[in-house]
Amino acid sequence: MVKNAEKASYRHRARMHPSRSESGLAERWTMVDGVDVFYRESTNPPDARVLTHLHGFGLSGRYLLPTAELLADEFHTLVPDLPGFGRSGKPRPVALDVPDLAHAAARFLDDRGVDKTSLVGNSMGCPVIVEFAHQYPERIERAVLVSPAGGLHNQPLRRAIGQLAKDGGREPMKMISVATPDYLRFGVPSTLKMFRALTQYPSLQRLLELKVPTLVVLGTRDPLLPGPDRIKEIAGQDENHVLIVVLDSAAHAINYSHPEELAHIIRLFMDDRPIIDVPGSPGARIFELHRGAHHPEAREE
Repeated sequence: MVKNAEKASYRHRARMHPSRSESGLAERWTMVDGVDVFYRESTNPPDARVLTHLHGFGLSGRYLLPTAELLADEFHTLVPDLPGFGRSGKPRPVALDVPDLAHAAARFLDDRGVDKTSLVGNSMGCPVIVEFAHQYPERIERAVLVSPAGGLHNQPLRRAIGQLAKDGGREPMKMISVATPDYLRFGVPSTLKMFRALTQYPSLQRLLELKVPTLVVLGTRDPLLPGPDRIKEIAGQDENHVLIVVLDSAAHAINYSHPEELAHIIRLFMDDRPIIDVPGSPGARIFELHRGAHHPEAREE
């Protein structure tokens, strides 16, 4: 009983006195449908366009912060740990399927007074975004899907585990210290349940049904995705709102490994500007792979 009281007192103090994270975003707590939800938020500019960043499988929003911080001066930025992940509490029963997580994201935005947002996701966060757009089409302005995962290419589980192991060797070493505590906290039972939910979810169908401008960012060294040519072939089978951009030499966790390049691409996408390399940077090459028939044309400055 004492420990529970101390925990509740800590959460109350955290909400009343938000701390500053290493990223420069404020760290805050709120309660959504009886569950404690931890999130990070830019303190300025509050009236700008809203960007909400959604994390991947088994992780928290912590690894999204390098990109989120670079955009925080231009956009009202929110980076939640979805219920059941990271530092947020676990709902009862635990909501570990894509529709439930999309609903949790909507309820979090309700709590923050956000009627409409653009969503930036990585890996599992991408199916959550396309389901959010399916359930709440009036609440999404634009979608940014970075390294979308969860399709046939990741099945069965042993194949996905092998892909993740290969990807681990291609990510920055510091990613291990960020991801390991999140994976341990998430646990094996939740991993198995979430993997089953992802393999049953119609990600590609929902993606091609999107009616808002949609950016898909792929890395050429991502073992969890088919090659860019196969993805271009699939996207080209239907008239859609999708813009596919490839980041040369990147693996899966682009939000962490290549934040400058990704933030640059997102800025260009948000303003319908041509997709070009980061000016003056010797970093990874950026190129457009596919522009759907219904995606906005690039506007020259």
